[in-house]
Amino acid sequence: MRDVYGIFINDDTIRQITNYIGEIVFTEDCRKADELYVLYNQGKMPYPQDKAGILYIETDGAALNTRLKDESGSTWRENKLGVVFSSDNIHSWRDKHNEKQHRILKREYVSYIGSCSEFRKHLLSCAVKNGYGAYKKTVLLSDGAVWIRNLCDDIFPDAQHILDYFHLCENVYTYAKYLFGLDEEKYKPWAEDICKALKKSNFNQVLKELLPFKDKKLPNCPVNLYNYITNNVDKIDYKKYLHCGYFIGSGAIESGHKLILQRRLKQSGMRWNTKTAQFLLTLVSKEESGLWSSEVLDSVLNHFSYSGLQY
Repeated sequence: MRDVYGIFINDDTIRQITNYIGEIVFTEDCRKADELYVLYNQGKMPYPQDKAGILYIETDGAALNTRLKDESGSTWRENKLGVVFSSDNIHSWRDKHNEKQHRILKREYVSYIGSCSEFRKHLLSCAVKNGYGAYKKTVLLSDGAVWIRNLCDDIFPDAQHILDYFHLCENVYTYAKYLFGLDEEKYKPWAEDICKALKKSNFNQVLKELLPFKDKKLPNCPVNLYNYITNNVDKIDYKKYLHCGYFIGSGAIESGHKLILQRRLKQSGMRWNTKTAQFLLTLVSKEESGLWSSEVLDSVLNHFSYSGLQY
């Protein structure tokens, strides 16, 4: 603006405009999500199932530092992020090593700071807009968090919920380190064998091997591997999932955290007003989803029209 039009805009003006536009867009998203959720609860959702591909839904939470303390004195709040894309918008090829590669050409993000009960409305709205109910197969990928398991059961009961294989392997290695006292010569081969067995869907064999450690508490270890696998045993049939052509890793949501949250809102020393952060996250989500011209501008123009303002 300064170079082209000779207009100088200070930081405070940018902040006010961002909050103003972000609130309009977020409010419109909430309205649409609430209306759709009412139809969902009334059983009035159309499910034509006329598409043969796969709809993928990935979701996760990441912490954001705010200016307000909760009851425990913490200033950190969880931003819940979802991403939805379909197999129709995935470009696949084989590299020079004949390894299969892929790129997601189109995806939509939805970001919400707050309760899971409200976030699920936004995620459902995003999923329906991108074809949930039209695709015969729906896959939800996550790290196995309890709130995500409950969300999947309540909102997407027909979806195949898959535990992210790489997150599972991370927990296997963490557990192994504590089990073998950080002895690399022991814990690395053991963890590698466990991960290979799980990828081949030999989870019963793994549970049998872990049974002696079921009730053993490892000091400071954040993972009880036996219970973790048992709680997710219906989400780790990786041999079957790969045969069906499903993704078994939630890389799209991990990269989404960097694009939507970390790059703009988690720079050194940053702390946010919760509403300001939400409005900005909404706008960033629209931009990274390629929806700036189709949704942000429409929301603003509709707002002016309803307000009786000229634009």
